[in-house]
Amino acid sequence: MKKVKTYRLIVALFLVLSYIGLGNEKLGNVTVQAQPSEKVYSIVTDTSYAPFEFLDGEGNLIGIDIDLLAAIAEDQGFEYELIKLPFSSGLQAIESGQADGMIAGMGITDERKDSFDFSDPYFQGGSMFAVAADSEIESLEDLKGYNVAVKIGTTGEAIAQGLSGEYGFGITTFEDSVNMYQDVIAGNSHAVIEDAPVMQYAVNTGTVDLRLIGEEMESIPFGFAVNKGNNSELIEMFNAGLTNIQASGEYDEILATYLGNESSGEAVDSSFFGQIRQNWPALSSGLVTTIWITLVAFVLAMFIGILIGLMRSGQSAVLSGIALVYVDIMRGVPLLVLAFFIYFGIPQMTGINLSASVAGILTLSLNAAAYVAENVRGGIQAVAKGQAEAGRSLGLNYGKTMRRIILPQAFKIMIPSFINQFVITLKDTSILSVIGLVELTQTGRIIIARTYQSGNMWLIIGLMYIILITILTKISNRLEKELV
Repeated sequence: MKKVKTYRLIVALFLVLSYIGLGNEKLGNVTVQAQPSEKVYSIVTDTSYAPFEFLDGEGNLIGIDIDLLAAIAEDQGFEYELIKLPFSSGLQAIESGQADGMIAGMGITDERKDSFDFSDPYFQGGSMFAVAADSEIESLEDLKGYNVAVKIGTTGEAIAQGLSGEYGFGITTFEDSVNMYQDVIAGNSHAVIEDAPVMQYAVNTGTVDLRLIGEEMESIPFGFAVNKGNNSELIEMFNAGLTNIQASGEYDEILATYLGNESSGEAVDSSFFGQIRQNWPALSSGLVTTIWITLVAFVLAMFIGILIGLMRSGQSAVLSGIALVYVDIMRGVPLLVLAFFIYFGIPQMTGINLSASVAGILTLSLNAAAYVAENVRGGIQAVAKGQAEAGRSLGLNYGKTMRRIILPQAFKIMIPSFINQFVITLKDTSILSVIGLVELTQTGRIIIARTYQSGNMWLIIGLMYIILITILTKISNRLEKELV
């Protein structure tokens, strides 16, 4: 009876967390309700590119791009939802068909025109270099022998690559602006190149301790993008709406909100407990997402893994061979590559789009199943061979011997390995931020993108993982004792 109650409690907890997690996922997207439309467009944007797109203290996505898109959608009467992805992942989402459009301070270049169709320009801006505030570097000539931080896929990266040979500096690439700035402040890189409006906003609001050097370089237009040859009606609506809000003065009001002299950085309590107090709603949401994604993925991994493990240990050479191929593939493919393939590759090849949560669960479960399968095989092999022989001497066939003699003993051997794999799966959720899943680690990145306070925030995130894993390990150990 005690075991039955334990099982019921676990199932109830699992269902509640799954329900909460699904609800939180819906809060991760921003949907504009305009006039009735046959299609809700999926639009990719960044979260760490102030003043174009960033999160305020309450977790709301704001910025020039966000407000412009909202105004244009209202003017033209179409609905959309925002998908929050790093810039380079956003480009893949457009090309794979996971999203219909992208607005993320994206410069219109001849190279990008080969892959994307652009709207009329909605902003004009160049790029600038910056160094740490106390740096002795005054010009590009002083960068010889040092590294410059750049963001993957941006105009700044292209400029830096073109100048690196002339000025003799190296290049370090990053996924987002925040990590670029922090790398320079920490002294690992000695300069950073970024779009001038973004850099000026960060420096002028005092959110980063950097100093601008040189002049603005290669001013280019920013535009709204769609995959080449697709969603032409979206480009037409964007252009028409942009013209209308420029004529009405709303466009200038939006720019003044973020680029005017009254713009200022948000007051941030950088202390350890201040960071927890200010950001607890976002942190708790990321924590719940991490838990429910882990639970769902691990349950699925157990079903798949046990099946594959039994196939590996069975008498059929064909089934054993199939299971071996699966295990070798899943253990050989890096988890990040698997996540990209499932989220970007499958839609591009099949036309079937997957949500970030579904793609994340599949990634974790398929990967973990390979290790669960090997744990099952190892547990079966750890049972003394004499046990199987004893079963046969009693007249039991292979199936009954496995069910009644081998597996009950093997299961006790497997439990510690299953607990260990559960912990590994939980930590692996941090990789899923690359496909836009806002779990605990990604929540930390988003907060740092707004506050630029990385030290205490990463300490908080680390402690939350330690506490969570410790609690879940204790629960698992208690369950192990009850089952054994």
